[in-house]
Amino acid sequence: MVEDVEDKVAAQAKSHWFIDLDWYQQSNRSFLTLAQHCLCSKCKERLIKGEISPEDLVSAIKDCCSQTEGFISGGLPVMEGIFRLFLANGNQPLDLEELGEKLRKLRGEGVYPTSPAVLSRILESDCYYGLRPVQE
Repeated sequence: MVEDVEDKVAAQAKSHWFIDLDWYQQSNRSFLTLAQHCLCSKCKERLIKGEISPEDLVSAIKDCCSQTEGFISGGLPVMEGIFRLFLANGNQPLDLEELGEKLRKLRGEGVYPTSPAVLSRILESDCYYGLRPVQE
């Protein structure tokens, strides 16, 4: 029984996660509306005026907005921090160990448990940010 749990945790740690942009459309939600609040004032002024694709929005956040101080901090709710981390990473898939390591660096040690088991439970319950495992 203990081995089954350990095997499951090990497998979960190796699963890769990302923001599934297709999920937003399938769920009748707007990625652009959710991600726009992550824009810095310079990008808000530049990008909000016209139409922007989700990919361009992710690129702007990665290249500019995520470089601002406090983009990800211990004061943010953990799911918002995870969402922003994926945006800052250009929405490149991360496994749970990588995700936990980056969160610890950005949010500060001891701010929130970031073990693969805890992150797996958090991500599996997401119904707002479109965080999904990569289907292999």
